[in-house]
Amino acid sequence: MMISDLPRDMVEEVLCKLPMTSLRRARFTCKRWNNTLSKYWSFTRKYNGEAAKRKEFQVVMILEYKVYLMSVNLHNPSPSIEPIGKLHDAGVDIINVFHCQGLLLCVTKDGTRLVVWNPFTGQARWINPRDSYHRCDRYALGYEKKNNYPLKVLRFVDDYDRNLKRQHFYRGLSLKGNTYWFAENKLAPGEIGRVFLLCFNFTTESFGPRLRLPFRGRYGDTLTLSSVREEQLAVLFQECAPAYTLKVWISSKVGPNAVSWNKVFLSVVMKPLIGFQFHCFAGSFFVDEKNKAVVVIDTTRGHPFTIRNMAYVLGENGYFKSVDLGDFAPMKCWPLVCSYLPTLVKF
Repeated sequence: MMISDLPRDMVEEVLCKLPMTSLRRARFTCKRWNNTLSKYWSFTRKYNGEAAKRKEFQVVMILEYKVYLMSVNLHNPSPSIEPIGKLHDAGVDIINVFHCQGLLLCVTKDGTRLVVWNPFTGQARWINPRDSYHRCDRYALGYEKKNNYPLKVLRFVDDYDRNLKRQHFYRGLSLKGNTYWFAENKLAPGEIGRVFLLCFNFTTESFGPRLRLPFRGRYGDTLTLSSVREEQLAVLFQECAPAYTLKVWISSKVGPNAVSWNKVFLSVVMKPLIGFQFHCFAGSFFVDEKNKAVVVIDTTRGHPFTIRNMAYVLGENGYFKSVDLGDFAPMKCWPLVCSYLPTLVKF
């Protein structure tokens, strides 16, 4: 029997053992294998199931302008966060990445090019603007919940409303096709406004009402968003002083026009652990609900040529571990993380 003659269920059993970065090469081994990877949701379910058996999950990270798929296992006494492989091979440096339903919107280092990319299938499409991109542009990825769920890219500048402002260092997050950002009232110089959430609805192509947060933040605090199971929002808040207390909440319900929050998922006094505040414009994170843990991606502090990319694992009862991600951190490329779930979506 030729390898190309194997039954589809057997092919799926073989391919689901491969690392993500090897699947693209496997696609071109034979036409039938390519069809298995491209057309059958059963393969995607098996692939995700194998990762669950290994008690690991996968995230996407930017380290030193490159996009990596990382395997995360927090079940062991010593947590591990290890690269499965480098994802993009477009020959350009990436400064930011935006995840939506298994698709990545990547922004190049010079801010002049965008590419939408599916790491699972290898499909990529460069986005050509109507006019030149600008380094101050902001981007988001989402989809319309009708007409076969067409994918859309949002490009905008701050201050869409003269009474509001969206701090440029706050990163957005896509969830269920819509995108959420932090925003705050635009007040007179020296005044402090209340931070809230805004949602851009890709179906109506409009911003919704202000959505409340479970805390009262201020300028200088660390605020960042993440998702849980691609179903709920998670928000991290760390006060800028004096104890650098970090708190994480997970939403109970979320939509373009309303959000409600569960009780605090995790609260940690950070000052005795690391002695500094996570960067307010970096400090991305993800949540491991099963282990009731939060992993914050940031850097060490010190001389520019000694700063390293780090993962800080926080848990209950004072649990704290740090994981060196193995690269020095360029001053202008903060490490970033986003959740990732393989998809067969085409665009």
